[in-house]
Amino acid sequence: MTTRKNAGTFNVLQDYPAVTSTMSGTVLPANSMFQQVPTTRYDLRVLQALRQIIRAVDLHSRQLLRQHKITGPQLIILLTVEKYELVTVSALAGHIHLSPSTVIGILDRLETKGFIRRERDTRDRRLVQVSLTEQGKVLASNAPSPLQDTLSEAMGKLPETELLLIAESLERIVGLMQMQHVDAAPILETGPINPVLGDTDA
Repeated sequence: MTTRKNAGTFNVLQDYPAVTSTMSGTVLPANSMFQQVPTTRYDLRVLQALRQIIRAVDLHSRQLLRQHKITGPQLIILLTVEKYELVTVSALAGHIHLSPSTVIGILDRLETKGFIRRERDTRDRRLVQVSLTEQGKVLASNAPSPLQDTLSEAMGKLPETELLLIAESLERIVGLMQMQHVDAAPILETGPINPVLGDTDA
């Protein structure tokens, strides 16, 4: 997937860097507006880091809605359709690791906005092919990269041992919170990926 970044957009990973230690025995982000946290309060350090992640996702989602009238999951699907040009719903769901029912809900919203079209395959009427409209192509060529693209690119520069440590540490946090049963798609979004009926914002 091609990486994009408009001049007026921000890079969340650069603008909200990781928490760093200081000589005074505190931990704080580069942004001095955040309250300092003692290095020995590991619970607060974890909570602050989680809050920074949530805040970064919120900021990126608001930016997408404000500038492009599209949500993060919608943008991911839009760019995936652009990459494959013509793709079935089931294949699209597989590419982005979401259920077909969730993808259909997001496609409904993209179609309502005029960004994609769905047509029956001429050889197999059971299959529905998805492609971009001209309006969708314009948006795909001008929209910023999804937040998870930025994260994936940054993590791609790390050694595998560090990637394993990060993944296992986060999974351990999920276990400590006893939230293993919660079904979550591998997409950075604070709201529901497939909103309830009547919610037209996602």
